[in-house]
Amino acid sequence: MDERSRTLLKALIEHYIADGAPVGSRSLSRFSGLELSPATIRNVMADLEEAGFLASPHTSAGRVPTPRGYRLFVDNLLTICPPNEEEIAEIGGSLRPDQPQQLIASASRLLSQLTHFAGIVTLPRRAAPKIRQIEFLRLSERRILLVLISNDGDVQNRILLTTKDYSAAELIEAGNYLNEYCAGLELEQAHHRVREELKRLHSDLQALMAAAMEASSEALSGEQQPCVISGEKNLLDAADLASDMRRLRELFDLFEQRSGLMSLLEHSCHADGIQIFIGGESGLAPLDECSVVAAPYEINGQIVGSLGVIGPTRMAYERVIPIVDITARLLSSSLSLSQS
Repeated sequence: MDERSRTLLKALIEHYIADGAPVGSRSLSRFSGLELSPATIRNVMADLEEAGFLASPHTSAGRVPTPRGYRLFVDNLLTICPPNEEEIAEIGGSLRPDQPQQLIASASRLLSQLTHFAGIVTLPRRAAPKIRQIEFLRLSERRILLVLISNDGDVQNRILLTTKDYSAAELIEAGNYLNEYCAGLELEQAHHRVREELKRLHSDLQALMAAAMEASSEALSGEQQPCVISGEKNLLDAADLASDMRRLRELFDLFEQRSGLMSLLEHSCHADGIQIFIGGESGLAPLDECSVVAAPYEINGQIVGSLGVIGPTRMAYERVIPIVDITARLLSSSLSLSQS
């Protein structure tokens, strides 16, 4: 692409992001800074459309950017606008290391407030729990309490309904057997070892121990909320999204289910700095009209999660990108200080 085409594409996308209306050749000739006639600009716009960078809505003679156009703009033409001092002070003041329990929620709210889109922050990854001790306690006939103690002192209780009435001696034997093979192991390691041992074990306790390992997976994995999302309702005010109620419902279903978002944000944990998914690049159909700007965050130099902003493809990337970047940096700093 020659310099003239790049300049016109940059000017058109900037104007479309600011105004929201398809851009015509006459308008583009006024604010592009190039002394070109509308006819020349129409020819360039036609070439850009043919190359897949622009599209013509049915209701207008003007052009709008395509996801491919936005991608070129973000990667090569964008002029970053750093947050002003007030915004930086607001982010820093809200992410204080003396409030570690509130840092994740605060970061999500800040991203939403500063961009007027949806802010999302994944929770820091926890180290895989290890089993310290397993005990069985008889509650009544065919009802047994499973007590699981992890290496960090967490105690989880689960009730097992059995097809056999086990004696106290049998429960002690089962507990001793599992402790012998599971103590000090992570869940996956313990499951693998016990599975192999149970194949060789011919005992009435086999079914009890298999049920115990299944329950332990649920208990020690926990029901931890994978991420915090703030400002989803802001997307109802985004004209580009609000006109399609079906797509909005799909988008809010995605927010509710979260698994797809978690998978997408996991990619940014392996990226070097900011990662941007535009439209279909996310691989999630509800985000086809959206962009996701994400970045990893750290605790003491180790990446433990990611955060980002979800909004329409017509977003002010020059502002959103540095806001996400500095929020990730300040959150990393505060989390690291809170653990020092």
